Amino acid sequence: MSSEKWEGYSGLLLEMIRVAGCEVGDEVEVERPDGSRFRGLLMSKTELSAENIIVIKLPNGYNVGVAVDPSCRIRRIAPGRRPAFTRPPTPPQKPDLPRVRVIGTGGTIASRVDYRTGAVRPAISSEDLVSLVPELYDVAYVEAEVLLSVYSEDLTVKEWERIAERVYQVVREGGRGVVLTHGTDTMHYTAAALSFALQRPPVPIVLVGAQRSSDRPSSDAATNLIAAVWTAARAPFGEVVLAMHSWHSDDEVAIHRGTRVVKMHTSSRNAFRSVNAGPLALYRSGSLEILDADYHPRGLDGFVYAPGFSDRAALVKFYPSMGPQILEYLEASGFRGVVIEGTGLGHVARRWIPVIRRLTDSGFFVGMCSQCRFGRVNMRVYNTGRDLLAAGVTQLEDMLPEVALVKLMWTLSRVGDLEGVRELMLRPIAGEIGARILPEVACNWTTRS
Repeated sequence: MSSEKWEGYSGLLLEMIRVAGCEVGDEVEVERPDGSRFRGLLMSKTELSAENIIVIKLPNGYNVGVAVDPSCRIRRIAPGRRPAFTRPPTPPQKPDLPRVRVIGTGGTIASRVDYRTGAVRPAISSEDLVSLVPELYDVAYVEAEVLLSVYSEDLTVKEWERIAERVYQVVREGGRGVVLTHGTDTMHYTAAALSFALQRPPVPIVLVGAQRSSDRPSSDAATNLIAAVWTAARAPFGEVVLAMHSWHSDDEVAIHRGTRVVKMHTSSRNAFRSVNAGPLALYRSGSLEILDADYHPRGLDGFVYAPGFSDRAALVKFYPSMGPQILEYLEASGFRGVVIEGTGLGHVARRWIPVIRRLTDSGFFVGMCSQCRFGRVNMRVYNTGRDLLAAGVTQLEDMLPEVALVKLMWTLSRVGDLEGVRELMLRPIAGEIGARILPEVACNWTTRS
């Protein structure tokens, strides 16, 4: 394996680079037998790249891969330096602007490309990220700190509690709002968790992420972060929300309620959607358009700090031919409840009914959501649904399955008996249960692309 001087290179090409006295970062020229020449900076290459490809950064900033064989010539033009991140000078703060705390927890928004693997890894701090977006200092008096530096899939209920505790401390210290940088893959879970742990906050608590790392030309990090800080500093509501691109362009960022949002695309910059509701607001170039006037106002009394989550809850997706053994396994493993993603209006196979009845009779919670992203469960339409209700299933209205899971985790940490769990699961806490609306109203906003 090559050292850091020749990161990613191996075999004959590595030997040619060594003989030429080149290292990553040097200015080099590659000449092919047909007379074509490529001149630029020698770059690291990904470990999955073909062995005979040399990567050059051209003067125009683009990287090219050049196929090399023994007939080619590699020449070192000038020494260089390895790519490295240096934090630019922090712009002067403006004390008269509203004070916003940016808390880092990791994710793509605070990551950079690893040129050895081509992958993205946590690499820069919240302070670094903020310093890369000088426009923020015209929006707010920004204070930044790092709480966690992890991929969001590695978060557990313990990290949710730690994040909630830190946000609670910051809110109690004063300031106009809080921004949390977070990985996008589980950001909607954390948004739901904070919505239950930090109810009716006096200031906006804004989660923000990025689909492209901050060092990529197509990054959405800066636009999303500006919108998040602007919302934290100036929005009229006090709620837990999530700020991400509303479509592919940089001109609009959607502000989603924390219990109504889900990640719907693996890589698109407009990956997040509000489900069974529209966004709470849209940010456009220094202005915020409120789309839903039914919000908790900023500064209003009634802030409730209710931390605590149990990991004894599960989320199960039903599929054809699936048997109920998974429920028995969960109970035997010490779980106390499950949210089922059923079909359509909230169904599973009839062979599940005896197992569900036995579990609920023993105090095990079984809640039902739908696999359909829009609409709500209604288990009284068909015989199967009515029989499931009679067996003890709790229908969870139009709650998103992910949100229902988080709410069950939160509920199980504070309620012991089954009836108490059912009552709390069906009690609206943070906008997770919506009013009955026509399907086309719920889907309207999502048609933009």
